[in-house]
Amino acid sequence: MASYVISIAALRRNAAILRETADAAGCKIVLALKGFSCWKAFPYIREYLDGCCASGLWEALLARDYFGKHVVTYSPAYQEEDIRQLCEFTHHLDFNSLSQWFRFREMVMAHPRFLSGELHCGLRVNPECSTGHTALYDPCVPGSRLGITAEQLEGVDLTGLSGLHFHTLCEQNSDDLEKTLAAVDEKFGHLLRSPQFTYLNMGGGHWITKPFYDRERLIRLVRETRTKYGVEVWLEPGEAGAIHTGVLRSEVLDVFESAGHKLAILDISATAHMPDVLEMPYRPDVFLATPHSALATPHSIEPAVTFEGETYQASTESGEHLYRLGGPTCLAGDVTGDFAFPRPLKAGDILVFDDMAHYTMVKTTTFNGVPHPAIVLQHEDGRLETIREFGYPDFRDRLS
Repeated sequence: MASYVISIAALRRNAAILRETADAAGCKIVLALKGFSCWKAFPYIREYLDGCCASGLWEALLARDYFGKHVVTYSPAYQEEDIRQLCEFTHHLDFNSLSQWFRFREMVMAHPRFLSGELHCGLRVNPECSTGHTALYDPCVPGSRLGITAEQLEGVDLTGLSGLHFHTLCEQNSDDLEKTLAAVDEKFGHLLRSPQFTYLNMGGGHWITKPFYDRERLIRLVRETRTKYGVEVWLEPGEAGAIHTGVLRSEVLDVFESAGHKLAILDISATAHMPDVLEMPYRPDVFLATPHSALATPHSIEPAVTFEGETYQASTESGEHLYRLGGPTCLAGDVTGDFAFPRPLKAGDILVFDDMAHYTMVKTTTFNGVPHPAIVLQHEDGRLETIREFGYPDFRDRLS
């Protein structure tokens, strides 16, 4: 049976790095639920983080109910009922446009939690500084719907606001943050230096837990920002919290040839279970899992989650046993890619797709009625706990 398996030990390792970084920099770090929202894993990482970042009411409710610490909320647009509920418990409420802020300002500023200082409001700004390489994930492209430009803020009454928020990075190092901060200072520094503004949210996209990430630079930049403006700094990584913590295990259902291509049909789907493979596009690392007793040479690289009694052989981009891995849906393009393995594949083989905890589980669907993979936690002693299995009723009841 297909399953997402999340390593608690790996989650803790990431969370500990985030805590150490936050303490050294003197900032707050919250988990972005848009990247990882498996709430049954929250108890294992809650102690390391300051709270959660939510992209709207439902994620904010999840943070309140299952994480229980600081809630930072930002959405491109809110409905009135969203604001009414969020005012009751969120701590930061950041707006994407002046029109949204002006629409709800009176309601928010009259709320007892705002008057007491429990609720703070901010604006997402667009520093118009692109540092990424994929337009789909660049909020600084011309005509972006995300964030307010400096020109739009000229001469505007900003009464009631105490924070600015930018999010321009995606899978990037701290050198790109440094470039962005220079643009922020140029365009919005005068606001941040005023006593009115007390916090700056630097968003997510920081690859803090990657081995190559320059954490010392990040720490320096945060410290400099705090000193320069006298503000509290917040970071909201999603991917950094869950990267290299989970896998998607799948089974080969069929193997055949077509027009000179070897094809393998799996019980998991790119479009339904790994949408970033098609959207970014993104090529995952894939491993062939074999029993230790099999004649297999262990590879120096292993997936994020391993099972006792298994050996993992990494695929390559070319080789004698090259297969196009496809899903069980009717979408012609439901293909993960071409991967070469050390031996021919056969029905029943287990393939492990690495790094599938972040920005994967949160996007899954039951398109075509394809069964959804189970969700499993691997505890630090190796014990496996299935926390959710999906059946026909989950598919049946989703749209009716």
